Amino acid sequence: MPLEAMYAHFERHVYHRHSHEGYSFGVTEDGAQSFRCRGAGHTSVTGMVMAFNPDDPHDGHPADELGFTYRIIHIGTGLVTAVLADITGRPARLPLFTEPVRTDPVLARDLSALHRALLGEAPALRRDELLAAAVGSMARRAAARPGGIAVQAPSAGRAAARRAREVIEASPEADITAAQLAEAAGCSRFALHRAFTAAYGMTPGDYQRQVRLRVARQLIAQGWSISEAAAHAGFADQSHLTRWFGRYYGVTPGGYQHAVAAVG
Repeated sequence: MPLEAMYAHFERHVYHRHSHEGYSFGVTEDGAQSFRCRGAGHTSVTGMVMAFNPDDPHDGHPADELGFTYRIIHIGTGLVTAVLADITGRPARLPLFTEPVRTDPVLARDLSALHRALLGEAPALRRDELLAAAVGSMARRAAARPGGIAVQAPSAGRAAARRAREVIEASPEADITAAQLAEAAGCSRFALHRAFTAAYGMTPGDYQRQVRLRVARQLIAQGWSISEAAAHAGFADQSHLTRWFGRYYGVTPGGYQHAVAAVG
């Protein structure tokens, strides 16, 4: 997921709690979206920017019956560091946002311009220029303090949570039990549950499903059929993938497949 863009209007859709591998920026164009992130409730209204750091758990739903319209861009961390290195001429640290919703007309303008170029027919050079402008804006407006934002578990718990995460990511399709995961992490099931949730903002089961969705999305983008992607990623069947894909990404696997094919 180096760079993805989506434009949508939702009146009843509810996003299940999830996070993204890279940055996610939503610019609310109309209406209001409410969500929970970092232990607090937030609302983004017309003109505001939602800024989610990598692995920043959040949900989302319309704030009222009128719904909301927004543009959202996902930018991979590797792409961000590469662009920042080009801009500054030196290795750059990843910027992190201290607040998940903000009023920032400059950032909103730059993100919207990049979004329109990605969904339109802008030349590659123009897209690169707009990407540099958007990444430059986010870097200038973010707190450049790696860490210090997520709730931290005790050091032993963080180590166990990290081992469990590595096990999940190594074989997301595996039907591993809580007891097996705890054994691999070197602690009890309950200690792991507490530590993992504190470290990553979601349970190991929710994180496993999210990783499976990421795998399925990548396979669909590569041309796999939806049923094949569902089976390979560890979903019970295509309908199971479809249900969760929509709850996480706001689009069906078929819709995503069509969009990727149109861009390609």
